[in-house]
Amino acid sequence: MIPLYTTSQIRELDKYAILDLGIPGPVLMENASIGIVEAINEKINLFNNQIKFGLVCGKGNNGGDGYAVARHLSNLGHTVKIISLGSEREMSDDCRLNYNIVKKLSGRRKNIFIKKFSSKKELKFLSDCQVIIDAMLGTGVSGALKSPYNEIINHVNSLKKIRIAIDIPTGLNADSGYGDNIFNADISVTLGEYKRGLFFNDGAEFSGEIILKEIGVGRDYLEKLPVQDYLIEPEDVFEALPVKRKSLHKYSAGKVFVIAGSGKFPGAAVLTSLAALKSGAGSVILAFPESSRKLIQKNLTEVVFESYKSEKNVLTKQAVKSFSEKIKWSDVIAIGPGIDRDNDTVEAVRQILRIRKNKTVILDADGIYAIGNGKYKNFNLKNVVLTPHLGEFSYLIDIPIEKIKEDIFSYGKAFSIQTESYLVLKGAPTIILTPNGDALINSTGNPGMAKFGTG
Repeated sequence: MIPLYTTSQIRELDKYAILDLGIPGPVLMENASIGIVEAINEKINLFNNQIKFGLVCGKGNNGGDGYAVARHLSNLGHTVKIISLGSEREMSDDCRLNYNIVKKLSGRRKNIFIKKFSSKKELKFLSDCQVIIDAMLGTGVSGALKSPYNEIINHVNSLKKIRIAIDIPTGLNADSGYGDNIFNADISVTLGEYKRGLFFNDGAEFSGEIILKEIGVGRDYLEKLPVQDYLIEPEDVFEALPVKRKSLHKYSAGKVFVIAGSGKFPGAAVLTSLAALKSGAGSVILAFPESSRKLIQKNLTEVVFESYKSEKNVLTKQAVKSFSEKIKWSDVIAIGPGIDRDNDTVEAVRQILRIRKNKTVILDADGIYAIGNGKYKNFNLKNVVLTPHLGEFSYLIDIPIEKIKEDIFSYGKAFSIQTESYLVLKGAPTIILTPNGDALINSTGNPGMAKFGTG
């Protein structure tokens, strides 16, 4: 797994480099700019093409990185146009240093130009550039953007250009992955280490391809930092798969009791049962309304059926009583897909959660609805795996979606730690949150999964 870091941890890395190792800030900035140009060259051949670059540089260290990158691109013979935000007096010391170098070069070279930003009209200066580089704010974002950043972002996002962000797209919060208005990068060259906000929420959409470049410090300091957030790699999944013993049989390979489907949603029962078998379970029993038996049975050959009578074709407390022995038999209970939201069904789900004892429960969809609106607090959810999408999670904890999006990790971690449950927050990407406070980001999947049944 790839560790992901918070903004405060990356800032501590910078302090360690400057104060403990004695590396001057301008040296770190030079190392960063060299890495950024290397990353650009990996995607756009800088040695066989003449390219016009446009840079928008802020007044902090992110802007300083941009000025240093502009110098290197000019050195390689490319045309560089820079829009400078803020006065020299407002710039950080290292930003001002690199700004002044570029300013002097612009008076001596014909391939580097600087224009001070005073209004939106200056943005036409970038109209003939093939690549736009964002060096405005980086990780310095907290809260909503103000003018002129909103106007600049709206304009450059509308241009049909290659867009590259230095460290993190302007407007994106490096911790929460949230932003009201974000530079839409094709490539983000992140510095020092991976910031978690690049990989989920709005970050997953606006960061583009993420390339990591060092700043010349090494990993000694980072490896000592406590990390709870990770990006899952394909090999992690393979390593997590259990090794099956040769003496394994169908009952020792995992007994799953699936409670899914209703008269309205019979297909959910089929999909869930097949998923349990394909994931490795040795025996799967499916409980569903008797009236749907013919429709479901013809689509399943390996699943054992436990149908129950129900006048409404939905799960009821009486049905739960009828298959109570199967609940005792199982290792895992999967409940929720397509069971409907009838009042009787809501009470039945709650009843199962009360009598499950130490059974592992997978709670999905309508199963989650049964304990929503904050009612989950009335139940023991230890070792329960809940699999909501963002809308279902919003209803579960009774907090608006937009509020959750501003800090998904905080809300998700608080829920899992408080309830001692596992939260699989489905989306693009899916985030897995554990009772010990870890967050695992699964960045696989594609827009083709945006349909019924893929959950």
